[in-house]
Amino acid sequence: MNRIINARLRGRSGLFTLEWADGLISAITPQTETLPAPAAALAGDTLDADGKLVIPPLVEPHIHLDAALTAGEPHWNLSGTLFEGIERWAERKALVTREDTQARAHRTIRMLAAHGIQHVRTHVDVTEPGLATLQAMLEVREQARDLVDLQIVAFPQEGIESFANGRALMREAVALGADVVGGIPHFENTRDQGVSSVQFLMELAERHDCLVDVHCDETDDPNSRFLEVLAELTRVHGMGARVTASHTTAMGSYDNAYCYKLFRLLKQAGLSFISCPTESIHLQGRFDSYPKRRGLTRVPELDRAGLNVCFAQDSIVDPWYPLGNGNILRILDAGLHICHMLGYEDLQRALDFVTDHGARALALGEGYGIEIGRPANLVLLSADSDYELLRTQGQALLSIRHGRVIMRRTPSELIWPQAGA
Repeated sequence: MNRIINARLRGRSGLFTLEWADGLISAITPQTETLPAPAAALAGDTLDADGKLVIPPLVEPHIHLDAALTAGEPHWNLSGTLFEGIERWAERKALVTREDTQARAHRTIRMLAAHGIQHVRTHVDVTEPGLATLQAMLEVREQARDLVDLQIVAFPQEGIESFANGRALMREAVALGADVVGGIPHFENTRDQGVSSVQFLMELAERHDCLVDVHCDETDDPNSRFLEVLAELTRVHGMGARVTASHTTAMGSYDNAYCYKLFRLLKQAGLSFISCPTESIHLQGRFDSYPKRRGLTRVPELDRAGLNVCFAQDSIVDPWYPLGNGNILRILDAGLHICHMLGYEDLQRALDFVTDHGARALALGEGYGIEIGRPANLVLLSADSDYELLRTQGQALLSIRHGRVIMRRTPSELIWPQAGA
């Protein structure tokens, strides 16, 4: 296959023909009319999109592949809290082997690819001597290249300053080949340690020209304010396009007066934000009676302020979240509901939150998007617009990577038998 006809493209009116050669998009041609479906002899070269959307690949900007598919092993997270999840993972981590890590990661990557995702950022726990899990995941990054581009975050799940040799492990993780420097300041033992951890990780990232993605203020505590520290360091070092704050759920508990001041800094810093709506609404609010907080960051407010914000899955069947199947469109649907974002304008551009915004957070640049000369990485959806995709709970029908089909889905058939038949 080297051509798609009768395709709709987001942000452009009419139908288009897309062509590619040597894995790169070679032509994007407007059609003046609907082209007839190709004859059987041509079917191998041409796909008829039948007026449906063709988009660049969906993006998963925040997931934990090293922990995926471990829920209940050896114990379930009975309280449903973030903190018990960390305790349960510490137990499971003692049982991890290289083969176990890689097998689960590959199974999960195939789940993601089955739903049109080709760009993935995974956080990998580096709070273990020897960094065996990280080394296993670095091998997965190469092994999975035919399905996804994988960014690996050196993630200190149990802290940098409050974990033995935390700083040394982070340095070693970057030296081994981690793409992104992570952190978890709200989990450090003291606020001073949290601030110190952010300062350390930013310096480490700048020194090695790495991206930054910090688990930041993932709590309902309105006094957890490490985002201001991360944002100010981002502003001072001019690293905005390279820095992401994940979760920031405490922002949902900040008072408006503080947020007004904070947003001024956030806009100056220009960092990106990732919200994991299904996981956050599951983990947060656990210490509330009623009314219960939604436990999410201020997604619509960040978006309206012109800041880059996207949605992510976070977990698939692990100690923090017992569900998940790799379908980020499910997360988009839930996120828009949870965040009160079902207004007309939001629905018309909903896919931004799982495509372009995610690509910006991952700093994909000119490696992403439907433009001549860019990689022929394309996904055919089952609807002709963002709105219709959401309304019908649509699917990715086809995924093309570097000009080669890697996934094809046949929609289920609905039959209405005749009365009395």
